[in-house]
Amino acid sequence: MRRDYILEVKNLAVRLGNVSVIDNLSFKVKRGEILTIVGPNGAGKTVLLRTLLGFLPHQGEINWQKGVKIGYLPQGLTFLKVRDLPLSVKEFFLLKTKNENKIQRCLSLVGLPDKEIYTKRIGDLSGGQFQRMLIAWALINEPQVLLFDEPTTGVDIGGAKTIYSLLFNCWKEYNLTIILVTHDLNIVYKYSTNVLCLNKDRFCYGPPQNILTPEALKRIYGPEIKFYKHQH
Repeated sequence: MRRDYILEVKNLAVRLGNVSVIDNLSFKVKRGEILTIVGPNGAGKTVLLRTLLGFLPHQGEINWQKGVKIGYLPQGLTFLKVRDLPLSVKEFFLLKTKNENKIQRCLSLVGLPDKEIYTKRIGDLSGGQFQRMLIAWALINEPQVLLFDEPTTGVDIGGAKTIYSLLFNCWKEYNLTIILVTHDLNIVYKYSTNVLCLNKDRFCYGPPQNILTPEALKRIYGPEIKFYKHQH
């Protein structure tokens, strides 16, 4: 694998039971890239992330650059599922590291510098504060690669824009590589280096301005999709 690639996937196939979820998928991710994965519900986007992390059996090749550190924010870790946990933000982070200075630095990085946040119960955070906290959680071990599965789940539109802007700022400041699942095509246009459009045995891959054509989107999403040309 070339040194500037942090991930190379060749002829990937994933089956869950008797169902083929991903078939013959190949793509590469360069160090410092933002790869956005899009596609309809059930297309295999979350399955792809979990497979890249080694959680699911597969055929084909997944080659990460040797020694790379990966942070992962799964879709299922939503505010609704953890709001009733009797944990403060501090206690939540102490499950992962005992270095409180590092915890507070990461919280400041995502715009949560207030010491009151540190001692606040998780269930008392707003949806936006909760998602920022999760990004800090993903950054705590200083990864080179971050995988995000719908990081704005449960956040309103205005808050979602802020979360994506925050991710972009972290990417620039720390030279991260980001692999991001989202349904928001505006985010793809604005931030992505490359886009992977996925729908089981159909996919397209490349720069968003070349890939996100009406024809390609109809192949991935079906003929009912409405396409509005993005203004660059």
